[in-house]
Amino acid sequence: MQSADLATPGPASAAASPIARRPLHEEVADRLRELITEGLLAPGMRLNERVLCEQLQVSRTPLREAFKVLAAERLIDLHPNRGASVSALSVTDVEHLFEVMASLEGLSGELAARRRTPAELEEIRALHYEMLAAHTRRDLPAYYRLNRRIHETINRCARNPVLAETYDSVNLRIQNLRFRSNFNRDKWDAAVDEHSAMIAALERGDGAALRAVLEAHLRHKRAAVLEELAGRASAALHGAAGGRA
Repeated sequence: MQSADLATPGPASAAASPIARRPLHEEVADRLRELITEGLLAPGMRLNERVLCEQLQVSRTPLREAFKVLAAERLIDLHPNRGASVSALSVTDVEHLFEVMASLEGLSGELAARRRTPAELEEIRALHYEMLAAHTRRDLPAYYRLNRRIHETINRCARNPVLAETYDSVNLRIQNLRFRSNFNRDKWDAAVDEHSAMIAALERGDGAALRAVLEAHLRHKRAAVLEELAGRASAALHGAAGGRA
């Protein structure tokens, strides 16, 4: 007779399931996206392969494979025989991307308010409270990672794969801009208040209100980004004029 403590695991056992391992170049691509989002790899910056290999402790092969992934996402530009650089958006690009993103966020919110589950609402609430704590600490990288997860989770609650695919494609291109929109403390504080309004609308299941808050949120982000870009352009112009004086 077989002893009870020697029971053989069945085919559905966790031990029978292979451990998923991600290709190294995907891990490298994730890290590069973070560096681009947080501005450590700035728009227009040339990507030095030797330096990045040392920093990420990888060889050139996975790094170059990661470059191909990011180029397909339009986060970097590949230049034949001249390496790669971080993509830089024009003012017109910024206006168009945020215009589309506002509509995608709004539709996501309207659908999510009707389709989210109680468990999803609790998940978003938990992320919101963690985000508030990061805001209190003025930890912008941690705040932004939580902020991004909230927006992405709302999008997933809409349960529309076509919307999700389009959302991800556009959102990837403006992550650095959304991050930078919080550099101004007053605008960052206002964004936190808007997030509280989002949670309240989601709790009520008020799709129209959540859509309106999300669309306004993205319009304010766009305005903050354009204001910063205009300030940089003005500073560069004055700097160039001073250099010629």
